[in-house]
Amino acid sequence: MKDEDPDPAEQPTGIDAAQAALNRMRAAAANRGEIRLAPGRRPPDKTKSKRRSFLDIKDSGRDPLGLGNVVNRLISERGWSSPVAVGSVMAQWNTLVGPDISAHCQPESFTGTALQVRCDSTSWATQLRLLSSSLLARFDAELGTGVVTKIQVLAPAAPNWRKGYRTVKGRGPRDTYG
Repeated sequence: MKDEDPDPAEQPTGIDAAQAALNRMRAAAANRGEIRLAPGRRPPDKTKSKRRSFLDIKDSGRDPLGLGNVVNRLISERGWSSPVAVGSVMAQWNTLVGPDISAHCQPESFTGTALQVRCDSTSWATQLRLLSSSLLARFDAELGTGVVTKIQVLAPAAPNWRKGYRTVKGRGPRDTYG
């Protein structure tokens, strides 16, 4: 006997081959116990649960997040909460203390939890020393407790009388501001 090629009319066409593959996949799924539902039908719920709102769904880490959420997560993961709070004291000084105080007193530096503030006159330095307890309470409410624990009020800078290249060493004459 001779090896005979099957009749080309009996071979499945491209569409029939795809349908045959689909039928084989459906049969394998049925053997595994999977149920095929018509489009638009949902599987029957064994337990009826309430619909969850959008805000109740927990973050799986795969959904896209807003920029603010990403930055907040980065700050908390890296432990940058206190440096960011310090930066917010410097950046939001005008809104934290009000326009009157911010016009005459500016923050200079931050050491640990102590904020150094320079005032433009001694009267404003005295006023800021008197208001320091209420300002610390406002900082705790706005920024969180423990960010600023002490306000060091610095006196206004005295004028420098040294001008030019040639100066006299030492303290100079004592008749000015002395």
